Amino acid sequence: MKEYRFRIIIILAAVILSIYLLYPTYADYQNSKHIRSVVEQKKQEILKQNPKISKSELEELLTIVEDSVKQSDPSYIENRLKRLKLGLDLQGGMRVVLEVNTAKLLEKLANNPDQVFNSTLAEARREAETSDESVVDILARKLQQKGIRLSRYFGNIRQDDAEIISQLKKDSEDAVTRAMEIIRNRVDQYGVSEPSIQRQGSRRIIVELPGIAKEEEAKQLLQGTALLEFRLVKDPDFTYQVMERIDKALAKVLAAGNDSLLAELTDTTKKSDTTALADTTQKQLTEEEFKQQHPFFSVALLDPQGRSADAFVKEDDRNKIQRWLALPEVRKEIPDNVEFVFSAKPVSTTQDGKKVFFMYLVNKQPELTGGVVTNAVATLDPNTSAPIVNMEMNSEGAVEWARITGSNIGKRIAIMLDGLVFSAPVVRGKIPGGRSQIEGMENLDEAKLLEIVLKAGALPAPVDVIEERIVGPSLGEDSVQGGLNSALFGYIAVALFMIIYYRQSGSIAAAVLILTILFILSVLAGFKATLTLPGIAGIVLTIGMAVDSNVLIFERMREELATGKTLKASVDSGFSKAMSAIIDSNITTFFTGIILYQFGTGPVQGFALTLMIGIASTLFSALVISRLIFDYLASKGAKISIG
Repeated sequence: MKEYRFRIIIILAAVILSIYLLYPTYADYQNSKHIRSVVEQKKQEILKQNPKISKSELEELLTIVEDSVKQSDPSYIENRLKRLKLGLDLQGGMRVVLEVNTAKLLEKLANNPDQVFNSTLAEARREAETSDESVVDILARKLQQKGIRLSRYFGNIRQDDAEIISQLKKDSEDAVTRAMEIIRNRVDQYGVSEPSIQRQGSRRIIVELPGIAKEEEAKQLLQGTALLEFRLVKDPDFTYQVMERIDKALAKVLAAGNDSLLAELTDTTKKSDTTALADTTQKQLTEEEFKQQHPFFSVALLDPQGRSADAFVKEDDRNKIQRWLALPEVRKEIPDNVEFVFSAKPVSTTQDGKKVFFMYLVNKQPELTGGVVTNAVATLDPNTSAPIVNMEMNSEGAVEWARITGSNIGKRIAIMLDGLVFSAPVVRGKIPGGRSQIEGMENLDEAKLLEIVLKAGALPAPVDVIEERIVGPSLGEDSVQGGLNSALFGYIAVALFMIIYYRQSGSIAAAVLILTILFILSVLAGFKATLTLPGIAGIVLTIGMAVDSNVLIFERMREELATGKTLKASVDSGFSKAMSAIIDSNITTFFTGIILYQFGTGPVQGFALTLMIGIASTLFSALVISRLIFDYLASKGAKISIG
């Protein structure tokens, strides 16, 4: 046994390490099974006690139950992190194709864009949707057709069009690269295990988030441009005057016989509790009369106590107001340096379940942007226990913030993210040190999401969702079951063939094949790789290829035995003479796997990875484990049939 001690130690160490690496996967499977049974039991109890409970309420309660069960087991998170990770196609999740909005980037880069530029850019954007030509090239061509040099809007007057086009293309390329890195940072901080983020074409990004549960939250995480702005809220007197002018302009449009506007007004839903906030003039008129005489104030309801000019707007009326504000007759009543914006979250809910939002009038130009933010931390306000995000600014931002707050004491500053107001606090005094906070989040989870977005940085340009695909957990479970069945049937077929054809030698090869599969899965778990359906296909292929080495060895051993050599001599000759053929065939396949992994994407990489791991495991099993078994049996004088 001494001559085999080293090999025995290596094999035992490999087996023990494999079991150690795969144990968290087994434990996680048992935990998940337990959680599912507890949740299902609780579901039946809830439905028995309250059969009329809504689906959303039931899901919310079950989520709370599931979270409490997970928190009660301290090993759950540890096992979940160390387990063999499953890809999107096996455990379900979300696949999103994003496209960087190059037109918005050009709009941001332009110097003093006018009506001609905006209309030309809109034409270029529409044409790019049905063409392979880039927005930059289309915009440049259209401006040249109009006899306008690009230096009118980009670069400087000394640059020619070719230089500017080259720079704009570089900016577009950089925007996609930066967007990928920022999205990767956000996803990593969000905690998605084994996400896949890949580039497709010139401006598209494919993001796969296995096991994601909150699709809307994930979309917000990916799409949020994180454009943080601090804007001054206009005084109530000024805001009310602007609203009055808008109201009168809308009334004139109505009186002129604008049928579509009339239809919008007469179809407005009945007043709810929120409409009690309208002024006393509204109460003195009938509802229909008030809608015709004051169309704007019929949907933008003011605080009767006059403490501010923030209007209450129902969710259904937000798009309506935005369409009204875009009317030419209304636009000319609004100063160019201000605009109406909405709160990010509803401030109340009507009796019929309609959400109500604030509408503010703010300066168009921000006093400060989020580029100065160096850190963000989500926490709870010690005074109110409300979720907040504390921000820290760099030295430049701290100086500006102190100046802004010092010169606007008593006024309100709207803290806006991506065009929506999270909070609009009153400045009580000068704020030195560059510290501030954002309020208005519903819970700490939402605050942490905002923290991630702010810390990861702002996207250089908005990204649009081109395609969204949700893979349900049930489909994933079916894929796992199908993959396991295919691997099992593949193993049984190969094992039966080896046992029938090579007898006892085939039985040894079949037993060693189990260890080969164990090694493959443990290596995947140890390196935190992701097992996908193509990966399972690679394992099934490995099962078939694994016995190739044994076939070569057994045939060589059979030839040696036919010449009258002893079993020990036949084993030595069989392994030594088959070695070169085994190494050559497996090395060439391994190099093919490297090429597939290097130049392939997604499923191809998953297949190539398991194929390479399978080849390494196969060589170890055939040349070390099988050899040890045959050497030991030969030394004991055992007789082994080779078919």
